[in-house]
Amino acid sequence: MKDRFSHEIDQFERQGYAIFRDVLDDALVDETRDHVAWLLEKNPELRPEQLHHSLMTDDPFWVRLISDDRLLDIAEAFIGPNIALFASHYIAKPPLDGKAVLWHQDGSYWPLEPMDVVTLWLAVDRSDTENGCLRVLPGTQTGRLFDEHELEVVDDGTNVLGTGIRPENLATEAAVDIVLNPGDLSVHHANVIHGSDGNRSERWRRGLTIRYIPATTRILTDEVWPCAFMLRGQPQAGVNKYRERPRYRRDVHMPFRGADQWNKELAQ
Repeated sequence: MKDRFSHEIDQFERQGYAIFRDVLDDALVDETRDHVAWLLEKNPELRPEQLHHSLMTDDPFWVRLISDDRLLDIAEAFIGPNIALFASHYIAKPPLDGKAVLWHQDGSYWPLEPMDVVTLWLAVDRSDTENGCLRVLPGTQTGRLFDEHELEVVDDGTNVLGTGIRPENLATEAAVDIVLNPGDLSVHHANVIHGSDGNRSERWRRGLTIRYIPATTRILTDEVWPCAFMLRGQPQAGVNKYRERPRYRRDVHMPFRGADQWNKELAQ
């Protein structure tokens, strides 16, 4: 896999991010868009930016999506052949009302040891400067993690995280806008500083984050993590407990292409 994606890996190592074009087909992206709508209907109390990993424990479409071989091939190039899921999260910014994500480093928030993880960010809609695309400060993955006392608290309802790195501590003029079309994705390092503006456009900006870990990375929790799924290869003995992949049930879950085949594969 490393040879197949050598250009992207080189960019990732130098700049902390890489871009992959036309990864998923239009039909699967359309289903993913439908999935966001389905989740919002099922969870009307949640903001569209807050469709977190706790919702996917019993969601076969979501688990099927993040298990797609085209995504796992990319993850394998960065973390090796034994791949598990740590987390996945839709950040769906509605037109004219989508919230910003303050400058931050993912590694500051995650209960992982070691911090060996890679994030894939899948564009479900076109993601550009007008509707609040991902923005990255290239090269910052080689720097230190900012301490929690250096973070600015902005708990006014206008942003997703509520805290972020103070802009005056950053060279934000170096930021790169990650412009993606539906089915494209970006990959970024856990320590690279990134964020996004609010959605000022009349278009949706739906995106899906997927956090893959090698089987050697431990999730620091006393309970079985809500979306700890072993996806490819073999687990590491004594590291994590993994959940069984959920079966599709017509009376419970969103219908999707290949649902019956999904159940057959789980039964094997």
